[in-house]
Amino acid sequence: MASYFRMTADETGRSNSDKIGFCQRLARKKHIDPKNFGASKLDRCLSTFDLTALGIGATLGVGIYVLSGSVAKDVAGPSIVLSFFIAGVASAVSGLCYAELGARVPKAGSAYVYSYTTVGEFVAFVIGWNLILEYAIGTASVARAYSGYLDSLMNKSMQTAFRYYLPMDVPFLSSYPDLCALTITLFLSVLLSVGVKESTRFNNVFTCLNLSLVVAVTVFGLFKADIHNWNLPKREIDEGGFFPFGVVGTLSGAATCFYGYVGFDAIATSGEEAKNPQKSIPLAIVLSLTCIFIAYFGVSSVLTLMVPYYLQDPDAPLPFAFHFVHWEFFGTMISFGALFGLSTSLVGALFPLPRVLYAMASDGLIFRSLANIHSKYQTPLRATVCSGLFVGLMTTLFDLKNLVDMMSIGTYQDIPGLGSSQEYMPLDTIPDTQNITSNGAFTAGLDDSTDDEEIVYCRSEDIDDLNLSKPKGSPVNLNLFQSLLNSNQQPIPDEVSSALASHLTVIFSVLSAITAFLCSHANFSSVFVMLTFGLLTFLLITCLICLSLQPKTSQVLSFKVPLVPYLPGASIFINMYLMLKLPFETWIRLGVWMTIGFLIYFSYGLRESTEEYRMKGQKPRDG
Repeated sequence: MASYFRMTADETGRSNSDKIGFCQRLARKKHIDPKNFGASKLDRCLSTFDLTALGIGATLGVGIYVLSGSVAKDVAGPSIVLSFFIAGVASAVSGLCYAELGARVPKAGSAYVYSYTTVGEFVAFVIGWNLILEYAIGTASVARAYSGYLDSLMNKSMQTAFRYYLPMDVPFLSSYPDLCALTITLFLSVLLSVGVKESTRFNNVFTCLNLSLVVAVTVFGLFKADIHNWNLPKREIDEGGFFPFGVVGTLSGAATCFYGYVGFDAIATSGEEAKNPQKSIPLAIVLSLTCIFIAYFGVSSVLTLMVPYYLQDPDAPLPFAFHFVHWEFFGTMISFGALFGLSTSLVGALFPLPRVLYAMASDGLIFRSLANIHSKYQTPLRATVCSGLFVGLMTTLFDLKNLVDMMSIGTYQDIPGLGSSQEYMPLDTIPDTQNITSNGAFTAGLDDSTDDEEIVYCRSEDIDDLNLSKPKGSPVNLNLFQSLLNSNQQPIPDEVSSALASHLTVIFSVLSAITAFLCSHANFSSVFVMLTFGLLTFLLITCLICLSLQPKTSQVLSFKVPLVPYLPGASIFINMYLMLKLPFETWIRLGVWMTIGFLIYFSYGLRESTEEYRMKGQKPRDG
């Protein structure tokens, strides 16, 4: 957490970048020039309505038209209603964090850029790499669902043909390549390449149609609801009733149903294309999550009241439900109407992916050529094309169930790192405005006209060696206990309190993972387990109390997360717990993906990072 002080190469006689340690490089934060804070190469054309429609469209697709049937049949039964509720609570808490961060740092990249400005480069890369996985697999899963609905209208003829002519008998992969889903993905990539305005108009129209269909399904489904379907007798393979697979099944269902809420972060990713991001992004996130929860709650209730859970169709549950109650015409209408909803999900799922690639490439953490913006369309054309090809590969390799589980674990990993850090970072706290820039760099009295190419950076620990005094207001606090309790009532964050808050957040996250694992797998009849759980709970609460005592930023925002750090802390724990409910195979796939990412970062991103060039007093090379 060292600070870097700004001076010319002539003053030091050498570049101090060579003295920056490996760990300090991993922890360096993104510099954002306040003079160009609102500048963007992308087209700022999205209103609050556009962003809300984007969030709803990105989210309200597979969760309703596919996921509700498969989870009800095999995992949770009628208690899928509670599964969606639990997942919705976890998503809402996460959404509040995204809302504040979207107002604080309205840049393309969503969680990636937020973590880069507050936590550090390596954490940002991990989160950004997971976002790429999340959006790619999200788009692939919607494309597979879209293909499945089309196939259901043709009596499964496509699936039969693909299985016969192109079988794939490989563990962890799909049984056949879905060429229809591949075609859909490539077509959408072309649509998104030609401009943001055109794709958002398409999304807005289809989102309105999708919401109308959801309302119609809920209202008309109530006429065929049977409350006895929530209290069915015990069968050989389950317990029957409202919890046929037990409370464990409900929680496992929540782990998968969380996928149904993934999409609101697409709003945050469009920070550089919103007209008024500080106000529009928080409002759009709150509005979209509210609409999505109401839709999931209504549809899942009606679905399990119309059809016994064990008879649900895992591929096209809504049309099947209305065919089951002999409303064939309405069931056929839903099959066609579902294509509208899945169309918006496709746009919303693929829209953020090129933006994350663009943000990471602009920072040099992945290949800079992906940061190219087309002069005519004002879109990240190369990143969009690469996104379409990558997603197309996913659609051919994995089936829907595998994609949903991988999507969920990618999302869970993105969110825990965000919850508690933003309030404790000295982003707007400048002890001496004469000598310290907005990112905390000491100017040492240099003129603003100093050429960027002559600037080098050194650590605060090296200042004494250069016979320069430390900046006025430089924090000195060596008593750890006093710092933890903030006994001197420090009102604003500094580098010491910020570093302490970051460490407490990491400790809390690690303890949350251990506690969540204990809750998921341990036998609580053991005295040792109970004592261990009690100790971990005490340590978790202590971390939150110490965090709550730390000074918080005074920056005025259009939206702030309430109950910090307790609400973000709950988000971290819930996400950790739900992650551990996912299948082991999903963790294997994640391990392979992260291995690829680490190879790219340590062989390319670490030395090509914009912040690495900034340390050396150089300008980054073009891609």
